[in-house]
Amino acid sequence: MKTSIALIGFMGAGKTTVGRALARNLRKEFVELDALVEQKAGKSIREIFQQDGEVAFRELEIEATKEVAGCKNVVIACGGGVVLNKINIDRLRSECVIAYLTASPGVLLRRISGTEGERPLLGSPRDDSNMSALLGYRKPFYEAAADIRINTSRRSMRSVVEQIMTELRKDESFDL
Repeated sequence: MKTSIALIGFMGAGKTTVGRALARNLRKEFVELDALVEQKAGKSIREIFQQDGEVAFRELEIEATKEVAGCKNVVIACGGGVVLNKINIDRLRSECVIAYLTASPGVLLRRISGTEGERPLLGSPRDDSNMSALLGYRKPFYEAAADIRINTSRRSMRSVVEQIMTELRKDESFDL
């Protein structure tokens, strides 16, 4: 039986906020994958991208995913690009139910505004063309990986957590 949950989705979908609350409700440990990557690298994601490039970041992400994917009783907030490497999803799937948090592009843009420079692949949050292209590219990967799909656009964090918990109760592979 699976005992962990991995939250995937685009930046601004609510993975970290929902993940923390879900972990509290389920009495599980919360792990933010991007923070683990930063800890292992000894620098911020922005610095990793600037100094070492995206390939180096993705390699660190694969290692961090490998480390947490087999853990029991955790809620993992994955980075937005974790789905780009099938090995990450295969590893997560071994112990985790994967929940895809989605939101409309307008909501995502609003949520990530003010984070200029913190999201290296996004460019300027005020220019949504790069975000739309990136979201369009990733969407099929998110959808293919998901066991659960929840749109967070017009929902409170509490209602998203409740919906995930409802879906987990229905999942025969998950040990609530």
